[in-house]
Amino acid sequence: MSENKIIISDHLVMDIAVFLSTLKYDKLFILTDTNTEEKCYPLLKDVPAIQQGRLLITPAGDTYKNLERVANIWRILSNEGASRHSLLINLGGGMITDIGGFAGATFKRGLQTINIPTTLMASVDAAVGGKTGINFNGLKNEIGSFYAPLCVFIDCRFLQTLDYPNLLSGYAEMIKHALICSPEHYASILSFDLDGEIDYVRLNKMVAQSVAVKERIVEEDPKEHGIRKALNFGHTIGHAIESLSFKQNEPLLHGHAVAIGIVCELYLSYKQVGFPSEKLTQVTHYIKEYYPSYIFDCNDYDALYEFMTHDKKNEGGIINFTLLSDIGKVHINQSVNKEVILESLDFYRESFGI
Repeated sequence: MSENKIIISDHLVMDIAVFLSTLKYDKLFILTDTNTEEKCYPLLKDVPAIQQGRLLITPAGDTYKNLERVANIWRILSNEGASRHSLLINLGGGMITDIGGFAGATFKRGLQTINIPTTLMASVDAAVGGKTGINFNGLKNEIGSFYAPLCVFIDCRFLQTLDYPNLLSGYAEMIKHALICSPEHYASILSFDLDGEIDYVRLNKMVAQSVAVKERIVEEDPKEHGIRKALNFGHTIGHAIESLSFKQNEPLLHGHAVAIGIVCELYLSYKQVGFPSEKLTQVTHYIKEYYPSYIFDCNDYDALYEFMTHDKKNEGGIINFTLLSDIGKVHINQSVNKEVILESLDFYRESFGI
């Protein structure tokens, strides 16, 4: 499958109708979750081809991004006579684009997919770049594949359906993109007012900039052999925090876990490669201002460290981090000893008064 095309759309119905008219497919399926089916699917009902498609609805929430649910999608596709020439549209947040992308990549060894992200998280991260996956054995995205969709349609009207915690979740990925990109991008992200009335016009432009950061890196390294690992900044510890929250039956939104990971991995960056202390303090204060603290203690450290050992970037049993020596100055494949990793968890807890 070729590299995906990204369309920042102001006229979603027309753009999708035109794009679908250029494709050859025998059957059309639309995957949504219970939230998306209610809030977002109605925006597409005027597309004639969508009206003829088969709607697949799965429960909402990352806890359902599992083998049982993907098997259910496979089962429906099989029972409905889907072929390698069928088309699956994934309409939803990161959970939907991840599980739908994986189902599409594996059914009949790959059918055509399109992603229409409906959350900020999916728009700037999950739906873009061709990563697909499901959670397995208590681990985040343990099973998956690289499988680029034919196209990703991003329409920021969907963002106005989001609650505040989900808006913050996606914004954490935008903070990450800014940190690995440039001082100018970083300054624009930190100057955006997340309090009160959200400026969606400005946010739309910032989403396009954030997508461009990821798109540029993915184009250079589609299979994550090198610089694409920059996109994992904040995620080694972030995924561990997220996995712990699932284990404790108090699941965090992905971006909230990434925000914690950003604080911890900037501390590692400060210790290991000289990230400026004043910028560490600035980012930590920004995240503390907007993101609720996550309560854990030293009794959780061994579990968190164990989760980190399963990170997909690791090689030869060594935990690999992406670290920054400054804004936009990325260092991949950085090993950090356990003592310093646990120090970073202490730093987060002390900074957030836990």
